[in-house]
Amino acid sequence: MEKTDIRYGAYVQILKEELVPAMGCTEPIALAYGAARAREVLGQMPDRAVIGASGSIIKNVKSVIVPNTDHLKGIPAAAAAGIVAGDADKKLEVIAAVSGEQIAQIKDFLEQVPVTVEHIDNGITFDIVITLYKGDAWVRVRIANYHTNIVLVEKNGEILEKKEVAGESEEGLTDRSILNMKDILDFAGTVDIEDVRETLERQIEYNWAIAEEGIRGSYGANIGSVLLDMEGGSVRVRAKAMAAAGSDARMNGCELPVVINSGSGNQGITASVPVIVYARDMGVGHETLLRALTVSNLTAIHQKTPIGRLSAYCGAVSAGAGAGAGIAYLNGGGYQEIVHTVVNALAIVSGIVCDGAKASCAAKIASAVDAGILGYQMYIRGQQFFGGDGIVTKGVEETLKNVGRLGKQGMKETNEEIIKIMIGE
Repeated sequence: MEKTDIRYGAYVQILKEELVPAMGCTEPIALAYGAARAREVLGQMPDRAVIGASGSIIKNVKSVIVPNTDHLKGIPAAAAAGIVAGDADKKLEVIAAVSGEQIAQIKDFLEQVPVTVEHIDNGITFDIVITLYKGDAWVRVRIANYHTNIVLVEKNGEILEKKEVAGESEEGLTDRSILNMKDILDFAGTVDIEDVRETLERQIEYNWAIAEEGIRGSYGANIGSVLLDMEGGSVRVRAKAMAAAGSDARMNGCELPVVINSGSGNQGITASVPVIVYARDMGVGHETLLRALTVSNLTAIHQKTPIGRLSAYCGAVSAGAGAGAGIAYLNGGGYQEIVHTVVNALAIVSGIVCDGAKASCAAKIASAVDAGILGYQMYIRGQQFFGGDGIVTKGVEETLKNVGRLGKQGMKETNEEIIKIMIGE
């Protein structure tokens, strides 16, 4: 793909927009970001807070530990962290620097200030409305459709900022609909590495560090360590174990940042860490690793685009298939090997549901990565799933459309039932 091709610049920009650092699970961090911005505009500490959240936000925040809070969980904790200690200028690293004194202040705030959580339904999946009060003064901040997309800032009835919310479109981001597997592989093979180096090397540095921490420490159910102890140290096992370990740490209070993919740290870890494991085991050059990560990340983003940021369809499935594509690329795979790897993987694990961010995400990641590896190993042995096998149809793009339809439309009611279960309805 030539640099003069409009798709070239778009693909570079998509990677830059998606592969950004975040401290902690991105849904509570989005809440902290909105709360920090509201507190900034209010100009004083509030004496009351009302947090409106769509069902999918409630689902993804309920059970995950908010970093730098001494293991607090839930929407009030995320909002309090942003109000007391957040730096809105840092966006998804809004609570990356919190002192011990501020942690104590967050706990005091939660004891002293009423924080009300309301389930809102404005017809979009990703929706957060934060209203802070101080006496008669108030500020409202709304985030919609993706984690840093502030669409409303209102103070005492005066609109300070406003963007139109056109359904679930992601206004302000590069059009992801231009992604397709043929062009992704063309781009990965021809991109000037300097155009993507900083973005991808930061992903390697951050996500490998949290994976190593997950193996060293004790986090959640320690899925990464269990896999190594149970299955040994082959490259296949290490690939899924290290990815799981990164999630072990991230879901359970580790205060290291990750580089996300499709709005999710777990997906960023899943799309990158297994590829890093294989590249190091194979001894390939650094540039080859960066090109393989280009494949895995863009493949994951391409799959997630029609599904949306939040769904009852587990995002690790898409990222695991992306990792399989990256591993196939490392092994010299071309278009046929890579697209069949993706289709095979999706045929295996597309039934995994998302019931929020928590410790068990690490085990789902391990299963998704395993499916990605199996999908590749199947194809190079002359085995594959064919069109007509369930949701698999002829052609990778048509199969991805089916998966998008399943995740976006087909699992709407599933998502609602999961939310009801989680909030006790």
